[in-house]
Amino acid sequence: MPVVDPSLNPLTDADPAEVEPTRRPRRRPARTDLLALGAYVLLGVFVCLNYWGDVNGRVSSHLPTDHSWFEWLFAHGAYSVRHLENPLFTARQNAPDGVNMMANTSLLGVTLPLAPLTMLLGPQVMYALYLGAALAATAGTGYWMLSRHLVRSRAAAFVGGAFLGFAPGIIHHANGQPNFVSNFLLPLIVVRVLTLAEPGRWRRNGLVLGALVAYQIFINEEMLLLTALACLVIVLAYAVQRPRATRAAAGTFLAGLGVAGGLALVLTAYPIWFQFNGPQSYRGLQGGVFHNWGEDLVAFVTFARDTWAGDPAVEKTIGLTEQNTWFGWPLVLLSLVALVLLVRRSLAARIVAVLIVVFSVAAIGPWVRFNGVETDIPGPWSYVSDDLPLVEMMMPTRLTLVVAAAVGVLLALTWDAVYRQGRPVADRPRVPAQRAGDAAPAASDDEPAEPAAARRRWLRPVGYAAVALAVLPLFPRPLPAQQIDPPPHFITAGGWRPYVPAGRTLVPVPIPSNVHGLPTLRWSALTGQEFAVPGGYFIGPNELGEGVFGAPNRPTSSLIYSTMDKGAVPALTDENRRQAIEDLRFWRASVVVLGGHPREAVLRELVTGLIGPPQRVDDVWVWDVRPLVG
Repeated sequence: MPVVDPSLNPLTDADPAEVEPTRRPRRRPARTDLLALGAYVLLGVFVCLNYWGDVNGRVSSHLPTDHSWFEWLFAHGAYSVRHLENPLFTARQNAPDGVNMMANTSLLGVTLPLAPLTMLLGPQVMYALYLGAALAATAGTGYWMLSRHLVRSRAAAFVGGAFLGFAPGIIHHANGQPNFVSNFLLPLIVVRVLTLAEPGRWRRNGLVLGALVAYQIFINEEMLLLTALACLVIVLAYAVQRPRATRAAAGTFLAGLGVAGGLALVLTAYPIWFQFNGPQSYRGLQGGVFHNWGEDLVAFVTFARDTWAGDPAVEKTIGLTEQNTWFGWPLVLLSLVALVLLVRRSLAARIVAVLIVVFSVAAIGPWVRFNGVETDIPGPWSYVSDDLPLVEMMMPTRLTLVVAAAVGVLLALTWDAVYRQGRPVADRPRVPAQRAGDAAPAASDDEPAEPAAARRRWLRPVGYAAVALAVLPLFPRPLPAQQIDPPPHFITAGGWRPYVPAGRTLVPVPIPSNVHGLPTLRWSALTGQEFAVPGGYFIGPNELGEGVFGAPNRPTSSLIYSTMDKGAVPALTDENRRQAIEDLRFWRASVVVLGGHPREAVLRELVTGLIGPPQRVDDVWVWDVRPLVG
């Protein structure tokens, strides 16, 4: 099993057990590390710059509903801490049924620890603050992993860490999905997996890995699954290339893995049980909606929209995707050249090559897509059943997030290889004499390497320039943001309080859903979830127990949505009015509220026709329905 060793030269094929460094690696000055982290923080602030222009009034223009959902999640974390409620479930959305937070992207590992800051700053500020911090933290832990365990050049580690934290696919997810940029634990998890075979420390390493895995479950289970698959491929690739070392370390590795799995299970047993068996849990998604979403082959060489070289018009050709690769042709070309040059003498490069090939192919999906056209060529997922556990919930294109991470490591290896050109032999690890069947040492003190190295020094500027030309076009732009109408003063000033007694709900119009009601979903978040609302933006069970987006529509919510779409009130019947009262009783409503809305006039006419005339209170229309529903 692989043992990560900072003294290991990634350009040599010598067995890790045979490498004897002449001295301990030079200590990295703390100042250099702080400069790297500072640069990542500044880049995180830059990416979120458009939000900070009006942090309370702007949301992602790419995924505005997701943006509002995560604001709501920060408010949920603060509400759970403040009221000492079970954070795994909430009744503040989808009243009266509630939402299983473990069965949704809930980010509990972030929102609960940051609850005091959310109470102080509000969910909008907390969202923007955390988004930039998560990007920077992921780059920072990537830098730590590379600089301490894989490369000697701090500049190489900086470039690789920057790509791990700010790759085009990660930046694209930053448009409303901070759970996919919260990857700061993943480099630490990979390091701990690769050190499980360290002699004499399997208990400690297993305990640390188990704690990290348990915590990651409360941040993003999908990214944890992708990391686990990547680690499996890494270990298998290592075992094939180092069978002797693998056999020697297998017992220690498996013992450490058992400790890690046992601790993670103990720490997460109840939350995971709650996720699959608690109230509002579900089994799979209706129709396997994610299963067919594969990566377009042209996307690999296309510049992502949110990079300096990107063009939003390309999305119309390839189609709107998550842009998990979108590396651009210069980086793809550099990666191919780097792999050709490095794989012969670098074990790490060979493992990276395996990761790139395996996960690129797997990400194609059930059918090959080329430049926005789905061909009749079957992809790997056409041979995989939709009903397999975990597979039914996976989106093939997201497998390329592993490819992005592998490319980040490859960039670090490439820069480090260039950095080593022309270095004195004395600065390199000493490799013992060649044994039968072993690869030739990269260099030794018995070889006249110095003149050859001096002749190759010109390769440094060429190599650095090649890396820079490949990654600079991918420098991120500030995330696009759009203005959103402020919530009604009636809501923010607490004018609703006399209308909503304990145990009752406020019904906003339109009712929040995954399509409609984005502003009204934010009402709950911006008031600290002090009132419950029907509907919402989440995944919950349908009548068959399958996961669906949003609450099953009631007749009245369907009528509201169709009226909004048509822009005209249909002829209302007594059955419509009877059903409206029944739905209000089901929602345990005490008041219906309509604020400013592009369809305000037609919505007011509709609700008036269903339950009677409203009152104008502050800046909203109010229907006090307590006399109607009892």
